Amino acid sequence: MSKITSQLTKHVAKLANIPISDQEAEQLADDFAETLVVVDQLQSLDVDDVEPTHQVTGLTNVLREDKVDEKKMFTQKEALANAPRQHNGYFVVDRLINKEKQA
Repeated sequence: MSKITSQLTKHVAKLANIPISDQEAEQLADDFAETLVVVDQLQSLDVDDVEPTHQVTGLTNVLREDKVDEKKMFTQKEALANAPRQHNGYFVVDRLINKEKQA
């Protein structure tokens, strides 16, 4: 297994667009290396007699049927009644995305 270095950590952070300091890169490299040691230990365990499981609590999701209750629906006119700006039946809002270049 190759050693996790601070340079590798910085490279991954750059790819993920996450700014990190030199000190954070060192700490993360140590933490990643420690995690990989634990994963190696887990991979060496004999689990041949262990039954696979995906859930251990026995709980299940409570779901409901997805039905539209038309009594609770607004008409388009009602939905737009208090809209400060609208155009052709749609809400008009200010643009939220900034087109400045990201470094």
